[in-house]
Amino acid sequence: SWPLKMLADRQGNASIDVACGLAEEVVRIFGEVRLRVFGTSMVPCILPGDLVSVQRAYLHDISPGEVVLTLQNGRLFVHRVVNRKVVGVAGRPDELFLITRGDRLRHDDCPVSSSELLGRVVSVERGNRKVEPLGNDSNRLIVRLLQSSDRLTFLYLRLSAGWRTLFLGRAKCQV
Repeated sequence: SWPLKMLADRQGNASIDVACGLAEEVVRIFGEVRLRVFGTSMVPCILPGDLVSVQRAYLHDISPGEVVLTLQNGRLFVHRVVNRKVVGVAGRPDELFLITRGDRLRHDDCPVSSSELLGRVVSVERGNRKVEPLGNDSNRLIVRLLQSSDRLTFLYLRLSAGWRTLFLGRAKCQV
C-alpha cells in the first residue's frame, strides 16, 4: 500500500487538491491506499493521527455500518455508511447512492455516488497497533456527548492522548 500524508501549504488548498487526486488515483489503480486522518468527525472510533487502510470497493458491496473513503467536492472523507438509497431520475435507470455521516456529526453527508466512492476502511492503526473501528452503537453514550460539544471532543482527545502516553509509553522496551 502507499502511505500518503496530506499537507496544506501557504498558497491555500493546492497541495490538498493534489493529495486528494493522488489518493484517488492510487486506490483506483492499485486498489489500496493508506491515509493519515486529521479530522474529528469520526471520534471516538477514529482519532486524528490514526492511519487508515482503504481497499477499493464498489457501491453494491458496501453495507450500512461500514466505514468508507469518499471524494466529494475535491475533499476526502472517512465516514460511516448509515443507509443505502436507490434514486430514480426520469429517462435514466435507478441509481444506488450511499448515505454517510461522521460518527460525531448530527447530519448526513450529501449522497455518495459510485464515482465518489473510493473504498472501504479495512483497518485502523493508532500508535503502531491496529484498532477496531467499532460501530457507533458500542459507543452510543460517548458519541452523543461528543456530538453535543466541540469542547467535550477536545477534552476527550486530550485525555485519550494522555492515556496512551501514560500506559502505552511504559510498555515499550528500553535499551
